[in-house]
Amino acid sequence: MSILQEERKNCTFNRLEITNLLDGSAKATENRRELERFILSFPELQDKIPIDYLSHEDRYAEELRKACLLIRKGFEAPGNDGQANTMRYLMGAGVGSAVLKEGNPLAVHFVMFVPTIMNQGTPEQQMEWLSKAWNCEIVGTYAQTELGHGTFLRGLETTATYDPTTEDFVLNTPTVTAYKWWPGGLGKTANHAVVMAQLWTKGKCHGPHPFLVQLRDTDTHEPLSGIDVGEIGPKMGLNTNDNGYLGFKSHRIPRTAMLMKYSQVLPDGTYVKPAHSKLSYGTMVFVRVVIVSDACQQLMKAATIAVRYSCVRKQSELIPGEPEPQIIEYQAQQAKIFPPVAACFALKFAAFYIIDLYQETTQRGEEIDLDLLPELHALSCGLKALSTTDIGQFVEVLRQSCGGHGYMSNSNFPRIYSQVQAAYTYEGENTVLWLQVARHLIKSYKNGGNYTSSYLSEKESIRSQKLSGNIYDPYFLETVYRRTAFGLVKRAAAELDRLTAQGMNPHIAWNKASVLLIDAAKGHSRYFVVHNFNEKVASIKISQATRDVICHLRDLYLVHGILAYKGDFIMFGGLSDLDIVGLQSRQSYLFEQIRPNAVSIVDAFDIRDEILNSTLGVANGDVYNRLMEEAKNSPLNLTQVHSSFQNYLKPFMNAHL
Repeated sequence: MSILQEERKNCTFNRLEITNLLDGSAKATENRRELERFILSFPELQDKIPIDYLSHEDRYAEELRKACLLIRKGFEAPGNDGQANTMRYLMGAGVGSAVLKEGNPLAVHFVMFVPTIMNQGTPEQQMEWLSKAWNCEIVGTYAQTELGHGTFLRGLETTATYDPTTEDFVLNTPTVTAYKWWPGGLGKTANHAVVMAQLWTKGKCHGPHPFLVQLRDTDTHEPLSGIDVGEIGPKMGLNTNDNGYLGFKSHRIPRTAMLMKYSQVLPDGTYVKPAHSKLSYGTMVFVRVVIVSDACQQLMKAATIAVRYSCVRKQSELIPGEPEPQIIEYQAQQAKIFPPVAACFALKFAAFYIIDLYQETTQRGEEIDLDLLPELHALSCGLKALSTTDIGQFVEVLRQSCGGHGYMSNSNFPRIYSQVQAAYTYEGENTVLWLQVARHLIKSYKNGGNYTSSYLSEKESIRSQKLSGNIYDPYFLETVYRRTAFGLVKRAAAELDRLTAQGMNPHIAWNKASVLLIDAAKGHSRYFVVHNFNEKVASIKISQATRDVICHLRDLYLVHGILAYKGDFIMFGGLSDLDIVGLQSRQSYLFEQIRPNAVSIVDAFDIRDEILNSTLGVANGDVYNRLMEEAKNSPLNLTQVHSSFQNYLKPFMNAHL
């Protein structure tokens, strides 16, 4: 019996309950498994040669071949989960990543291009473009970021100037920094793009607006006149996304190419502004919602690999003269791998919340709920920044927990790491997002908050409330998080007031207080995740044995978060030095409780070996044979003597230097 089989015998709960919980329902688990079985049954979707051994050009061509076939199979997939959900799963870190390991050149088409037409196009525009886009008769991308400007949309330089004599917009890239830079699929795949450009009409700029632009001939794929487009080159990861650059030189598009659901330009050039200035941000919010969920999936992969390998690997002597123990028995190893496992649940539940909020905000008939829009924007910014920051750090710790073997490409850690690190900056660089959350918090602190920031309206009660309770009680710890979040916001607001009272320009004061503002945004976001975790645990209907496991993970997430930022919790949360000592003991206790179920918990993530794609994380625990097999498959091992020996090394050794 293998080591992992022995570990699974220790399971005290029903694994399927956790699988269903993390999928959203038993039906969702069934649909996902059915899709995985279907997609992974096609040998033509498997790599003939490991992708790591291909050239940049061949790698792109091979992944595009599989991407086209994957989408075709997705449309043929059985089940009743709906084509939209099927495509979303194929684009993310699930079964699609088993087929397309270095990125999907068609992902942005489905994740951003199609949703933008749906969310920002008029009914007439949707009728013209949506079915063509969904059926891939046209292939699109989303071109917003520029070489010199990213998250700051008002700084975009690409211009769309309206010409009423021809009823055309004229697109121009006035400087090299105005070139669109980074859109996925733009380099060699897309023939259309939603382009964000500064709208000029009647001599006035009305800010960035979306335009649907054809870039390449749909038959020859050659760029159209006035368009300069190409690929930006190799990156740290995701190298088959063919991220590209795009420039315009007096390129004309019809007036109706402007997506006009919320704002319009009339034939005579008159500008009709939207009812709410933020309505057009829907695509970015949607993508951030997707990023949170996808980042959780990546963390679940990394945690599965590290926990399984930690049970297989034996090292050193815990007790002199005794056999080498599994490295998972070392508390230092548990401190590396168990908090990320707990975070999988905390962040996954937070992802469910924001998905529900997004749907509530955008699906009340045809109208967006404007009251919920600021909350959705702030929460999507905060959770995107928090999840990608924490998960990036967790993945690196998990890689380190696997020692030297974690550095191997076939461990899948390098690929997971590069993909979660990319999420730190794309679709809103995290520092900028933190500051957007902070702006919402300062406004709520001064004018009264609601929804997740409602606690900021209770200044006097929080300020006067005496802290008392049991540090082992998760609801008491939630109160500590709440007080800490309030204290961090209050400190940032006080610093802004102090600086402006000295006569400082409010914008300069904001910059001077930005570190404190970011701390406040982080504190608020962590408090929300903790509050939501407690709410989820209280509401779910599961067996007591499974609830006990989730409660231990919940408690660990809360305790680990306090110990990681203990200074803030002592300053603002009301904790003492003795409380911190008690929480350190509590953490050790929780490690002991989680240890027997560790393998079964990550098994409940239900990630197939093909999707995990890791020699270290294989379900049967046959790590060392898998490592050796991968080494034997290296093209350098096809011959005993490589041609470079005769060409370079032998002459070099005979040169008598």
